[in-house]
Amino acid sequence: MQTVHTLHRPKQGWSQPLPSSLDGPNTLVLAFGARALIDAPGPLDALVAAFPQSVLMGCSSAGEIAAGEVGDDGISVVVTRFDSTRLHRASTPLTEAGDSEGAGARLAAALPREGLRAVFMLANGVAVNGTALARGIGSALPEGVVVSGGLAGDGSLFQRTWVLEQGKPNEHCVTAVGLYGEGLQVGHGCLGGWTEFGPERVITRSDGNVLYELDGQPALALYKNYLGDLVGQLPGSALRFPLSVRAARDGSAPVVRTILGIDEAAQSMTFAGDVPQGAIAQLMRTSTERLVASADQAADRAMTEVGASDRLNSGPVLAVSVSCIGRRLVMGERTEEEVEAVVDRLPAGSTHAGFYSYGEIAPSNGCTLADLHNQTMTLTVFAEN
Repeated sequence: MQTVHTLHRPKQGWSQPLPSSLDGPNTLVLAFGARALIDAPGPLDALVAAFPQSVLMGCSSAGEIAAGEVGDDGISVVVTRFDSTRLHRASTPLTEAGDSEGAGARLAAALPREGLRAVFMLANGVAVNGTALARGIGSALPEGVVVSGGLAGDGSLFQRTWVLEQGKPNEHCVTAVGLYGEGLQVGHGCLGGWTEFGPERVITRSDGNVLYELDGQPALALYKNYLGDLVGQLPGSALRFPLSVRAARDGSAPVVRTILGIDEAAQSMTFAGDVPQGAIAQLMRTSTERLVASADQAADRAMTEVGASDRLNSGPVLAVSVSCIGRRLVMGERTEEEVEAVVDRLPAGSTHAGFYSYGEIAPSNGCTLADLHNQTMTLTVFAEN
């Protein structure tokens, strides 16, 4: 497995020439960049020209991860030529959130089953229900296939996102790459580092990923009571205080949900994933120290699963991080501490890239079935025997 990482920055160009010699059907090119590439796709066009035979995957971000650094307004590209792993790419339109589960099922149907070990998927980050999308693809794939990926970002604007489709940025698309072969090893980790606070409230009215009422009160008005001076910065400011949602007051594991948009007229909030009626909701908060610690633990779990827990005696790996924009808003200038924590867990010579997202798709720890997460650091590690 050969891996090369390069960056493109406006007015600076590529940090190193594109390694076009690695082009081939077993080469995966991952590109995570700025929303502005919708209207100025020059660097994406360069990728298409340099890698005509390769599988190209990419999306817009709320920050591009390159090794232990986080940037904006550029593009982070990692080119991986596998020795024995085979690749198969699939895509499908997604124009409205109500079609999310169907889109996931269509992707699964387009991926050959024999030898499938893992799927990495990317989706537009605005008109989507990530829970339904993950359910659609996960329920239609063979047991044991690791599904991971994320929802494209747009900084904290929540207006326009893109996914790379046929070499062009597409605002209404979901893509996936299937990775095949017995020689492929895949590890994953997913942790949040958030804690609940304040009263528990019952979701008394919702529809999929749209929340209308908590305890019989308009959800948006109730939520605004907690934001104080941050109300004027909605929906972006809501990322600092996500919701913990669990099925009942019985100790069941919660999922974290963050806001994609608000509707003042309906007094509703649209989340990246399902907020089921009858579930228990509670506000959450965190600190930079907790977020960094959770990133370190996520990386440790991923490396252990891929059989590389001893970083000094393990071979290089490809590590892809998908972290939440909400974490970046909380950490601010200290954001790079969590990506540095991931790098510190990787063997020498490894490559680390990724992006800040509007939702993370990853297996819950302890199983391979994927789900939609928010406010987590997720890490997928690829290696070959």
